[in-house]
Amino acid sequence: MIFKAPEGGFKIQINKTMSKLSNYLKETKEEMKHVTWPTRQQTVVFVVLVIVISVVIASYLGLFDYIFSLGLQSII
Repeated sequence: MIFKAPEGGFKIQINKTMSKLSNYLKETKEEMKHVTWPTRQQTVVFVVLVIVISVVIASYLGLFDYIFSLGLQSII
């Protein structure tokens, strides 16, 4: 993908950009080889933990919302 520019500067700009993108993709591929992925069991445990914590926090906030709304209704 080379565009002709009167001074040739645009061509150099595109080549540099494509080179940077190519280097980035190569380095990313190499880094992904070093990643230690969680096992299936770890993933399931973490998902369940997130769901449980979310339900507990939602219940906690819901309880306080209910208490404050009762207090506000008694004032009004």
